[in-house]
Formats: sequence, C-alpha cells, structure tokens
Amino acid sequence: MTQESRLLIVDDDRAMREMLNSLFAQRGFAVSEADSATSALEAAQQCDFDVVLSDIRMPGMSGIDLAGRLRQLRPETPVLLMTAFGSIDSAVDAMRAGAYDYVTKPFEPEAVAFAVERAIERRALHRENRRLRQAVDQTSSLGDLIGESAAMREIFSLIRRIAHSRSSVLITGESGTGKDVVARTLHFHGERAEQPFVPINCTALPEGLLESELFGHVKGSFTGAHANKQGLFERADGGTLFLDEIGDMGPALQGKLLRALQDREIRPVGGTQSVHVDVRIIAATHQDLGRAIEEGRFREDLFYRLNVIPIDIPPLRERPEDVPALAEAFLRKHSDGKPRFLSNEAVKRLMAHPWRGNARELENVIERSLALSTVDTLTPDEIQLPGDLGRPDDAPQAFLKRAARQGLSLEDLTNLYADEVLDFTGGNKVRAAEILGIDRKTLYRRAERRARKNGDSS
Repeated sequence: MTQESRLLIVDDDRAMREMLNSLFAQRGFAVSEADSATSALEAAQQCDFDVVLSDIRMPGMSGIDLAGRLRQLRPETPVLLMTAFGSIDSAVDAMRAGAYDYVTKPFEPEAVAFAVERAIERRALHRENRRLRQAVDQTSSLGDLIGESAAMREIFSLIRRIAHSRSSVLITGESGTGKDVVARTLHFHGERAEQPFVPINCTALPEGLLESELFGHVKGSFTGAHANKQGLFERADGGTLFLDEIGDMGPALQGKLLRALQDREIRPVGGTQSVHVDVRIIAATHQDLGRAIEEGRFREDLFYRLNVIPIDIPPLRERPEDVPALAEAFLRKHSDGKPRFLSNEAVKRLMAHPWRGNARELENVIERSLALSTVDTLTPDEIQLPGDLGRPDDAPQAFLKRAARQGLSLEDLTNLYADEVLDFTGGNKVRAAEILGIDRKTLYRRAERRARKNGDSS
C-alpha cells in the first residue's frame, strides 16, 4: 500500500484508535483519527479519504448514520463499519446506509487489514472504470465511433471536415474495424442527417437480386416481379446510400453503378424511364481494390468515382490504446443495465491480444465473457479470448458443463461457436461458413438478425 492511501479511523475508544493507527501506519497508510462521527464529517470535508474505518456504537451520531452522511458527501469513499455487537440486523442497516463492508469485534488484525485493502482496490477499480466511461463519452462524441489513438483522432477530424460534403467516400480496412460505424457517423453528422441512411451489403445477394435491390424493378420484368418495386437508390434520395463490401460486386453491375453515379439517374430493371436521384455514396471494402483492378475484378473508372475521399481504418492490433475504451463501450452495451467492470489486469490482457477480427472480435469476447461469468468484475481469468475453449485446463466438455450451469440455450451456444469461428478466421465469412458447414448467405442472415437484436457496433 502506498502513502497515497489515506485512512480515517473513527472510534470513541482511544486504545482502539491507537492500535489501528499502528497497524495501518506499518502498512504504509497515511492515517488520521476522529473520536466521533461529527469530527469524522469535519475531517472528510477537508480531505478525500481513500477509506473510512468506523465504529458503529459511539456517543451522538452512530457509525451507520455516519455512513449515510459520507455517502452523500463523498459517494466514492468506501466506509467499513466495526462493532462488538454484530448482528444480521446491524449488517443490513449498515449496507442500506451505504457501508462497503462490516467487521465484528474482536477481529484479527490481518482480517481488518485485508478488508480495508480490498475496499481501496475496489475504489481504485471504480475510479478507473469511471475514467474509461468518461473516455468513451468523450471519444464517442462522433456517434458510436470510439478511439483514443492518433489514427482515430485523425479520422474524427477528417469526418468533421467532410461530413457536409456530397463527395463520394471510400472506406477501407480489415473486416471488423468499424467501416459501417464510420459511414453512419459521416451521414448523421452532415447536412443529410435528417434524410435516409440506406445500407446494403453487396455480398449478401446474388448479382441479379442486388441489381433489383439497388435500382428497383417494374412489374413483370422477371419471374416473381408481381409489382413495381422502388430500389434503394430511390429510397435514399436526398440522403446517403452505403454500399458495404463494394469489392465483391460483380463486373456487370459495376458498369451500371458507374453510369448511375455519373448521370445521377437510375433505371429500374425492365423499365424504360430513368429516375433522377440525389444520393451521396459511401462505399466500403476490406479488399485491396488496387490488386482487384490489376486482376480485372474491379473497374478502375468506378474506383476513381468512389475514391474521391478515402478513409482507411487501421486494424485494432496497430492501435491497442483504443482497446480499453472500446471494451468499456461493449461492456456497457452487453451488461443488461447491471454494473459490470473490467479489472486493470483484464484490460492489460485485452490490450495484449492481437485481435485478428478487430473491434468485432473484441465485442464478441466481451459479450461471451459476460455471458459465462457471474461476477461483477471481470478478471483476466474471466476473459474468454479466442482459443480459450481449447486450453488443456478448459476442455470443451468443461465449457459445456459451465454453459449448462449458466442455463445457456442452444441458440446461445450456436451463437458463441459461430462467433468463435469468425474470430478464428479473422472475420472471413467465406472461410467461417465453410468451417460451420453452412451457406455463406445463412451466415450473413444470422449476423443481420443479431445486429437487429443488439445493434451493430462493429
């Protein structure tokens, strides 16, 4: 314990104060004494103590009343109450008043020292989590976009400068880096914020259906076209159309998209009349479009039409200083309103992980760790990193037994395993679908269902 740990001992028994003073001074505490609750309140007004150790039964104001007053005056200061007349009723009253813990006289010196040190660790943890929450609040001033690194601050600055522009933006970065979050932030901080933001994943649909989704179709234009359908370009009129995974768009559709961007007009499938649209285009891809152009998989003219303003998001492993704030945001998102915390050592373990799946992998880890833990503070042992299921001391059978004790449903287990495979493949959905033995579109639909349920923050 360091000299910065300030302890206030409150007891009308001088001998008890002296004994406790000697005990804690030897442990490196800066100790102050008060012989009454009134004197303790006066001292607390002058000094922010790290912990208060008070007797319950004293002349005048009791220790329980003192705990209640200190909770109002210094809400972060833990109060430990001690009494020779310990009872269940006294303990309940003490906790209701705001006491952190309760010890009964006579006590072993080591026991009361441990209780005090644990209270100080708890306060330090709460302070660190408050700092992280403040950091999240400050860095998420651009919607849900979070980051403290120089790279992310530069992206924030760029977004502020271009949010009101109508120029096309191409967002690049590995899967899971948050390209969709950047796109939404751009839209909702610009002059089109009150207009539609319409996203579409270009990988999720076959090229024929994707064309109909983008441009719409007229009745009878193909089998199943029983009525006219408005396309996403028209739905996004006046707003933003976000073309996610543009690098996976087929070459024929690339040409039609290029014409739509050049002419600012679209023609529904099977239609003869063009429709003027005012749409800002934001595109994103995890692919290397330069290589795709060299290999003939992507049109160079379309690339330059999209890449008016480029935004490249570096992988999370290159900006570990963003991990604490992201982890705190995901912790709040998946805690179901309950107070859950990350210990300092848990944060260090998270920062040391390479995060091949980037922010999406980090969110999966936080959600999985919360689901499999019953404690309010996640320690390094509570953090369920990818590969932990295969540790020799944590075999799949042991995991399944824990899952059964936790009451996880089959859907929960399926989601956890699918997330584990996505983490293992670094967010590569094609490879993940192969391992899972399902169609890629099924994996996309599953991800979309979960995104609708939880909100997509990757």
